Amino acid sequence: MSRLISLTTMAFLCCMGMAFSAASQDLRALARVDMDASGVEDSYSVTVLSLALTQAVPYRVQVFEAPNRIAIDFREVAFEPDLTGLDRADRVTDLRAGVIRDGWSRLVLDLAEPMLVSEAGMVTDPQDGDAIITVSLEPTSQIEFSKHAASSLTGLVTWQHNNAVQAQDVRRMVVIDPGHGGVDPGAQRFGVDEADLMLQFGRELREQLLRSGRYDVIMTREDNSFVSLPQRVSLARAAGADVFISLHADALAEGRATGTTVYTLSDEASDEASAKLAERQDRTDILAGVDLTAQDDQIATVLMDLARRETMPRTDRLADALVDGLRNTLGELHKRPRLEAGFSVLKAPDIPSVLIELGFMSSEKDLKRLQDQVWRSQAAVGIVDALDHWALEDAAITAGR
Repeated sequence: MSRLISLTTMAFLCCMGMAFSAASQDLRALARVDMDASGVEDSYSVTVLSLALTQAVPYRVQVFEAPNRIAIDFREVAFEPDLTGLDRADRVTDLRAGVIRDGWSRLVLDLAEPMLVSEAGMVTDPQDGDAIITVSLEPTSQIEFSKHAASSLTGLVTWQHNNAVQAQDVRRMVVIDPGHGGVDPGAQRFGVDEADLMLQFGRELREQLLRSGRYDVIMTREDNSFVSLPQRVSLARAAGADVFISLHADALAEGRATGTTVYTLSDEASDEASAKLAERQDRTDILAGVDLTAQDDQIATVLMDLARRETMPRTDRLADALVDGLRNTLGELHKRPRLEAGFSVLKAPDIPSVLIELGFMSSEKDLKRLQDQVWRSQAAVGIVDALDHWALEDAAITAGR
């Protein structure tokens, strides 16, 4: 029997697809359930939930008690109103599903006895994109169940918002900045350029944001062209950006850094590695013949002290939301996922700006993830969720002034 999985570190499994309308729910769903091929059944000491979906989607598992139940949250899945035909297990007393917020639905399994997840996975058909999600449950003690119930509540972000704030349907302008490009390929490993990876991810993130219907999006570069750091900031300001997100996946000559990191601007870097990363970004522009000195002086002397006084708290909240959102979908991040450094591309004092190091190409593990469409989709989902959370919180704070 396999070891019980820690639910607070269970990563999402996902990939992207084309959306369609589902009449059975007020939800624009990417996937629907094949009822005939799905079900919950007892098999000796294990109870297995098998869901056949028309499209792979991200999902997460949570544990709740009083009463004992397992909740599985799916991004954009349309469930049938009547699920009684799926429940063929004595250890599961009831199944029900519903929309928990825009774009997310939840399947709840009421348990006759305490059970925890022993295995979970998703297999996607490479031909038609159909997916089967399998979640295996094993009996456990009430004490152990309660421990997991408590950890799932504190370890996963539920992204619940005030309904009054949700009514403020304001589209935000997001500027996505794929790092490097043109004469500046960025980090390079095994024939792979950072510039290409970030452009690919930028396009995928843009698609996710546009599909939500809550954001307008532009990119600082649409192809493998060089755009200077000052130009990237100027493009964001000209577009009236509400948020600026710079995307990178650097490589370190020393150390074994791995995992995703979210940076905000600071004159003093969080650590030596962060300082070196910022120096490399600036050095690339200098080598390309772009003088950053005047731009830095202008921003520092005219705008920074005034504008950043209001923008910095908003930027900090954005970065915190991104760390939570990415941890929620990726599970494992950098050991210090929230850092600061003097990146010139973040020096627009009037725009909340962050730099996301999706991973380090110097790490074989990270490089494999960066080339994995499923992993990139997980990351994009986490960023979109984080922006949703931040935008609502930001609107509420602004309205309360």
